[in-house]
Amino acid sequence: MTQGEAFTSADGLAGLTAYDRTGEKIGSVEQVYLDDRSGRPEWVTVKTGLFGMKQSFVPLAGARRQQDELHVTATKEAVKDAPRVDADQHLEPGQEQDLYAHYGLARPTGTPRSAPAAGGRDTAGAAGMAGAGAGAGMGMGAEGRNAGAREFATRSGAADDGKQDEMIRSEERLRVGTEEHEVGQARLRKVVVTETVKTSVPISHEEVRVVREPIREGDGTRAKIGEEQTEVTLHAEKAVVSKESVPVERVRLETEKVTETQEVSDTVRKEQIEFDDAKGERGAKGEAWRDRKQGPRH
Repeated sequence: MTQGEAFTSADGLAGLTAYDRTGEKIGSVEQVYLDDRSGRPEWVTVKTGLFGMKQSFVPLAGARRQQDELHVTATKEAVKDAPRVDADQHLEPGQEQDLYAHYGLARPTGTPRSAPAAGGRDTAGAAGMAGAGAGAGMGMGAEGRNAGAREFATRSGAADDGKQDEMIRSEERLRVGTEEHEVGQARLRKVVVTETVKTSVPISHEEVRVVREPIREGDGTRAKIGEEQTEVTLHAEKAVVSKESVPVERVRLETEKVTETQEVSDTVRKEQIEFDDAKGERGAKGEAWRDRKQGPRH
């Protein structure tokens, strides 16, 4: 589609994805600004900055549309560094001149100021602006397209607009648990060793002694003279050693769990919200900043 066919009206421009002349993505087209006299699209605002919190003006001169993409002649850096102009407001001559100078473009001769096109994304704001400017020549459509008119372009296929002014901030948190794994083995075995044992045991033996008893008269013992002998068997004890195996002890292995405290540290990521206000100031604060700058939430 050529430039002349695409930009005779603001229809279908809002919601396109803008790319610079090198093909690098810039952001989504939010609003379309029309020339006060010709009614042709002259500028668009594109979301830039961290999280798309900033809208920058981009000229449509030389731009072309390709399906859902809008390819402009400016570079992404030039768009991000464009002079700050509040969106949803009529471009004053000085503001528009600053934008033309920033992009190195000559302002068309006789071209008055530009205003947002009718049916913009923030329909409530458009209605309020139209009502506020009714007595000053600010109307909707072709009948009210005078100098200072504030109108909005329709964004086709827009999602739930009530959720487009918020974002979800996420962060990582540590979850520390335990797992069991093997660290070693304990083995129980028995071996045979030899040692010398000494003990005392009583033993007995028989010894011979001669006992003499006198014979009394009248015992009736006869005397006999001659050679004779007699003998006695002697006995003696000696130590006898034998061995036997006996159980003396039970031995087993047991495990005991010991708990100790160990410090664990790691790095986590978290998202931080930054903002660009209308004065070009940047902030990245916490809850205290929100309460101070934005007031309480309802």
